[in-house]
Amino acid sequence: MEPTTLTVFLYALLTAVATGLGALPFLLRRGFSRRTLGVANAVAAGLMLAASFGLIYEGVGYSLPRVLLGVLVGLAFIVLTHRLLGRYEDFRLGNLGVLDSRKALLLVGIMTVHSFAEGVGVGVAFGGGEAFGVFITLAIAVHNIPEGLAISLVLVPKGVSVLRAAWWSVFSSLPQPLMAVPAFLFVEAFRPVLPFGLGFAAGAMIWLAVAEILSEALEDAPASSVATALTVSVAAMVAFQFLIGG
Repeated sequence: MEPTTLTVFLYALLTAVATGLGALPFLLRRGFSRRTLGVANAVAAGLMLAASFGLIYEGVGYSLPRVLLGVLVGLAFIVLTHRLLGRYEDFRLGNLGVLDSRKALLLVGIMTVHSFAEGVGVGVAFGGGEAFGVFITLAIAVHNIPEGLAISLVLVPKGVSVLRAAWWSVFSSLPQPLMAVPAFLFVEAFRPVLPFGLGFAAGAMIWLAVAEILSEALEDAPASSVATALTVSVAAMVAFQFLIGG
């Protein structure tokens, strides 16, 4: 059975909705100590680092030079964006402070850029048949849950509601259904762009995880606790990616 554009869009929309599930654990806990915030940031950094190297690994299967070019361009993009935001001293998102607002915007923004690449991946996968497309879609949907958790780990402890954190998580994945359909309709045109997009997202996420999230974790919790949480979260995410990847 040949997939239709509506089928591709609905499956890709499922991946976006799945990202919001990452906020659900925070329904069980409201208050956070400073040490807990540090460990939470370490977990978020670990999830992002593991996801980033997963993107690089996936992109290398298409083209190593394009992935490496994407990593460098993504690095340049996030550094320039960070400097640009630093010029706006009064920039705030809701009740968040200036520094927290910048970090939240960078995180959601980079996750959104990353979703463009995943949306293209879904569309290209459906170009190879419905069965393969469904498999890749479900794998990305499950993979998006810890990404939503990473976003929520940064937002909820800073006072953002669980519902709003879930919304921002879903928002960061909305490019997936938007990009899946054109990628499905024009597979051959989008296939060469995919490794660059994966590398771009990875390069930006690695910088953000280390410069913003991990550095703040070390300010709030002992280095040994941060290192332990980071290592465990990286290992868990790698195992998770391996299991859903077959």
